[in-house]
Amino acid sequence: MAFDISKIKSRLNSLSNANNKSNLVWKPKPGKQVVRIVPYKFNPDQYSFIELKFHYNLNNKTYLSPDSFGRPDPIVEWSNRLKKGSKDEWKLGKKMEPKLRTYAPIIVRGEEAEGIRFWGFGKTVYEELLKVIADPDFGDISDLQTGRDITVEFKEAVESGKSFPETTIRVKPNPSVALSEAQKDLLEYQSDILELFPEYSYDELKEIMNAWLSPEGTPNDEHAEPATTTESPANSAESSKDNTSSAEAAFDTLFGKTK
Repeated sequence: MAFDISKIKSRLNSLSNANNKSNLVWKPKPGKQVVRIVPYKFNPDQYSFIELKFHYNLNNKTYLSPDSFGRPDPIVEWSNRLKKGSKDEWKLGKKMEPKLRTYAPIIVRGEEAEGIRFWGFGKTVYEELLKVIADPDFGDISDLQTGRDITVEFKEAVESGKSFPETTIRVKPNPSVALSEAQKDLLEYQSDILELFPEYSYDELKEIMNAWLSPEGTPNDEHAEPATTTESPANSAESSKDNTSSAEAAFDTLFGKTK
């Protein structure tokens, strides 16, 4: 029996990535790279884009908001309550809103052996991709047989002349096949993105928020990439229980709760 070396390499790589989750989030390097969006295994009935909302830099960490899935989030609740108050309270409430970041499963041309990874991008790139898909001349650019590759150009802040890095895209005009026959197993070895960004419970997020409201809290940074984690939500919340009594009282006061 002959061994298919490419399949063996792909399987070994997928197992390696499972043990190193940070490798599954792809970040463009300065210059141009070519990627291909592929169907998302864990939600085949919808398009490949995965919209997630994050709370950035709460106690120097990033947390996935349950509001991503329409579930209650105590930080969102407090944000909404603040926005009903004074002008300063409204500004604080806006800062506490979770920030949207969209992900798509991709293969990187020339790095197919690395397997399916997730490309995270902001509003501007997302809007550009949606415009292309809405154009009948392009359509479903993630189709494995008739989709399109995407050239991603990344410029660091110094090069772009702005205070933050800049990413631009160009969808190639000609359709192409996403994967060769030998590479199609890569689709089967996709990871679930929620393994990278675990969802915390309502009570856990409440404790995390209370700790953030202490003097050690840090401002939001909406341009940062959410960090992947191997720490369980429960363990992380446990570490944030200290110095929260005053914040807890403020939270209860804001929501009209009494002991």
